[in-house]
Amino acid sequence: MTTAIFPAAGASRRMGKGTNKIFLELLGESILIRTLKTFSESARVDFLIVVTGAGEVDAAKKLLDATPNLKPYAVTIGGTERQFSISNGLKLVPPETEIILVHDAARPLVNLATIESVIDAAEIFGGAIAAVPEKNTIKIIDAEGFVKSTPPRAELVAVQTPQAFKKEILLRAYEQSAADNFLGTDDASLVERIGGKVKIVQSSYTNIKVTTPEDIQIAETFLKEKNL
Repeated sequence: MTTAIFPAAGASRRMGKGTNKIFLELLGESILIRTLKTFSESARVDFLIVVTGAGEVDAAKKLLDATPNLKPYAVTIGGTERQFSISNGLKLVPPETEIILVHDAARPLVNLATIESVIDAAEIFGGAIAAVPEKNTIKIIDAEGFVKSTPPRAELVAVQTPQAFKKEILLRAYEQSAADNFLGTDDASLVERIGGKVKIVQSSYTNIKVTTPEDIQIAETFLKEKNL
């Protein structure tokens, strides 16, 4: 069994709309529902957990209840940090779950092939994340803003979601991070801390995270090109 957790409790300040961006629409359909529909299309995904703001649980439930053909789901309250929100979601993972997916609710353009490839890789390697080759030159800088070095671009990837892990590995990573009071930048960083291997799975550059008003325009352009 595979359970997917969708952190969606952010304040969405960069969007500047005064509401959680997951409720904003792309071509007439909310970002949240577009995301959940894609995961629901997969025969490999069995259960969905949406983690949203304390004042948004009822609104999210109402939206999901009105959407046909979604996989079974639960909605819970998030925390002050993304990591805390996912930790809350982990409490609702069904006992029979073997693989846990974590996907940004604000990445509505993820495709089915990426979702299932990440699951496949996690089953083999224990952990896997969607990513694309880095197109920009990256600089490492010092505390004063001067360049220290330039890592080879061929060794760099831009990490996305979904990220998938065997349940016992992700739970152990979260338990250790809580014990150490450690906050990571993503779930893979927590797994890496406990010595877990994480496999990179090729994703798509269209799998963007909708964060700013400009991203809405970009996402709608991609959707129109795909006739979605």
